[in-house]
Amino acid sequence: MSSENTSIQMFGIKTPIIREGDDIVKILEMALEEAGIVPIDGDIFVLAESAVGTAERRIVKLANVTPSERAEVLGEQYGIDPREMELVLQECDEIFGGVPGAALTITKGVLAPNAGIDASNAPEGHVSLLPEDPRKSSEKIRKELEKRYSCKLGIIIGDSRTQPLRLGCSGIALGVSGFLPVEDARGTNDIYGKPLRITYKAVADNLVSAAELLMGEAGERVPCVLIRGAPVNMVNESPDMPTIPMEGCMYFGNVIRCRSGKNE
Repeated sequence: MSSENTSIQMFGIKTPIIREGDDIVKILEMALEEAGIVPIDGDIFVLAESAVGTAERRIVKLANVTPSERAEVLGEQYGIDPREMELVLQECDEIFGGVPGAALTITKGVLAPNAGIDASNAPEGHVSLLPEDPRKSSEKIRKELEKRYSCKLGIIIGDSRTQPLRLGCSGIALGVSGFLPVEDARGTNDIYGKPLRITYKAVADNLVSAAELLMGEAGERVPCVLIRGAPVNMVNESPDMPTIPMEGCMYFGNVIRCRSGKNE
């Protein structure tokens, strides 16, 4: 789809509170009908990871978690409930350090405070984990919605993250289906005719950031935003989210070189 003269519309889809085991597609269908919205070719659904994770029974009662000795130590170090810290250790790929209230981890290939584990929008005494396989989840939801509405759709399962040295959250895509999440802009020219050499467009991340303006972060009960007219390249697949090695990341490259080699 060309980005020239593109008009983008966004519709917040309000739903009832999603519970463990709910059929999220059926909930979306009912919410769309109530809102009078019928999906069309090229529409992109942005879904909150907490809603998808809850439906997939990724809710854990902290009282049922027994922290390990390492979780006790790290929990005290970072000011985190040791039971939650135990879940962080189970979910993350690596812990790099942290600040009071948050352990800095790599989880499912991306930077994620506390391995993406969150107590907000979870019942009292519980925490929500990230969907186990966001790409697979997005593909399943896309295929069911496409069958229901007979059109080509895109699905993003998104989350919010802080950026280095910036206050506030922006969006990040954890899994996508139906379109290319990152577009290669290398070789295109800037306004002065100079070719771009290293630029990629984070299409999916930018769409999640836009959607979060309607989703909010608290009790808005808008776990889904439908984006219409987005300039994306639709595909009949579920691409992996492109990543780069930590050594090649301008934020983490220096961290890797400066690490003492001591594991937290």
